[in-house]
Amino acid sequence: MSSLQATEPRLIMRMNRREIRSSRAGWSILAAAVLLLAVLWLAVELVLSLTGNSALLLSPTELALGTASLGTATIPAALMAAGGILVLAGIAVLTLAILPGRKPRHIVDNDRFAVVVDGEVLAAAVSRTARTAAQLAPEQVTSSVGRKRIDVVVRPSSGRTVDKESVKDAVEREVSSYGLRQPMPVNVSTTMHQAVGS
Repeated sequence: MSSLQATEPRLIMRMNRREIRSSRAGWSILAAAVLLLAVLWLAVELVLSLTGNSALLLSPTELALGTASLGTATIPAALMAAGGILVLAGIAVLTLAILPGRKPRHIVDNDRFAVVVDGEVLAAAVSRTARTAAQLAPEQVTSSVGRKRIDVVVRPSSGRTVDKESVKDAVEREVSSYGLRQPMPVNVSTTMHQAVGS
């Protein structure tokens, strides 16, 4: 076995992972821009204070005095609420920075190529299969594909019944033919279709 053949599965796995994970560049740029603006503002205020000019918003002295008197000049409940909001915002930013984002895509199991299918494309195919099995119009079937399952909602016309099990079997056969790496259970539910104007 050549070294190229040995690294192929690893390369395919890396390419698949890259295709289903979203970049954190936008959040990183936003956080860096906010921090840069804050540092630039503090630097401008410091230069203005050192040169004897009036401050843009707060001089460093006013900022230091305001920060020192914050505990005594503010209602404790408001201070605790503001602290809680800052903690939640920090946890949210830290979570966005650490955890990988996911695109609504699913990996197709293939040893030779990196194949990824978009969730909306998968949902459209599932809807087509479900409406064919139930013999309904396109607007009477909707599907949504999540990370771990597929939900199909069938809306038969008033007075008409649909065999949910046969629809579920047809959808499961269709999904299994795609060869998705992660098996996804199918949930089929029915609601009554409302006629236009009723």
